Amino acid sequence: MQKDELIQLHTFLLHLRTHLETLVDNGTSIAFESYEQLDVTPYQVYKSKREHKLAVFKLSKGIADFLSHNNCPGLEKISNRLEVMSERFMTTKEKELFNH
Repeated sequence: MQKDELIQLHTFLLHLRTHLETLVDNGTSIAFESYEQLDVTPYQVYKSKREHKLAVFKLSKGIADFLSHNNCPGLEKISNRLEVMSERFMTTKEKELFNH
């Protein structure tokens, strides 16, 4: 996947997150804490492809977690797999950040 395609996917997932939060409106954004910690948005096109890829995995995991806690059971396995995939793209510094 090219970087511009990855940024488009990142943008779509961010819009999906916003839409889901608007629909459910339960005030819990705990599912997206790890995505927020990355501090990578789709509008930061200067960030590396690796950073956007990691953000896509973290955001996807957050969406799966959010849905699994809001009457969409069965997404825990997907969430766990996305976490494993995101770890592949983390630097040592990022791994330390998320392990605290």
